[in-house]
Amino acid sequence: MNRPQPRSESVPALLRAYGLRPQKGLGQNFLVDEAALDRIVAAADLSPDDVVIEVGAGLGTLTRRLARHAGRVVAVELDARLVEVLTDRLADLRHLQIVQGDILSLSDLGVAHLGYKVIGNLPYYITSAVLRHFLEHEPRPRLLVVTVQREVAERIVARPPDMSLLAVSVQFYGRPRLVARIPAGAFYPPPKVDSAVVRIDVTEQPTIALDPRLDPPDFFRVVRAGFGQKRKTLRNSLSAGLGVLPAQVEKALELAGIDPRRRAETLSLSEWASLACYLLEFMPPN
Repeated sequence: MNRPQPRSESVPALLRAYGLRPQKGLGQNFLVDEAALDRIVAAADLSPDDVVIEVGAGLGTLTRRLARHAGRVVAVELDARLVEVLTDRLADLRHLQIVQGDILSLSDLGVAHLGYKVIGNLPYYITSAVLRHFLEHEPRPRLLVVTVQREVAERIVARPPDMSLLAVSVQFYGRPRLVARIPAGAFYPPPKVDSAVVRIDVTEQPTIALDPRLDPPDFFRVVRAGFGQKRKTLRNSLSAGLGVLPAQVEKALELAGIDPRRRAETLSLSEWASLACYLLEFMPPN
């Protein structure tokens, strides 16, 4: 691509130089705050031995920073227009691989068994799907550092009585913590809400011990049923979601030591594990 080089490396200048406009439908809000970019890189604890998958490389502002510290960077970008920009601007980075495509449909990025890390600015509409994509399938990353809407970040790190299906899904596989809050003005164009950076340290085994009879799919089958009708008590939501008689749900709740009047958001992961184990004998085949 033979484009005139912009006089400034700012995001607006780069977009003008390449004749581009941010696509709202793709969640294109580019992080421009230098301090915030540095916080993301610092949170990832990168070394020359690290392999990084960057989700949503955009214009390459964060990509170049990652490449300064990591041994290899795989930059994934859905927008073919931005892939051209990345290829043009980052041609000097020999340890960078640019991949055009949807991260949710890319199964082999050549990082299997390398203990890779994931870093990215995730649009709201794919946040949960991207986290599940990396956490529920092998090989899992060792670490994720993601920028998400602040409300979503707070849900990810929540504790009882404010749990959600997303919180359970993430905390089952790793230990999340809030790294930094990022105001809307740190992006171009600025979104309507603030964001936050979350670091998730992924554990080799689930963060809670499961009974040998209980596997993760059955565990999450119970959790999804519990959160399926949030305004209902566990007795009613689990009965409706699992196709189990209310009396059977009550029996399982009693054995697990859980008040049937409680709601899903009040349960800890260990309580879910205990409850799921007792419900197994009543649950119809999936």
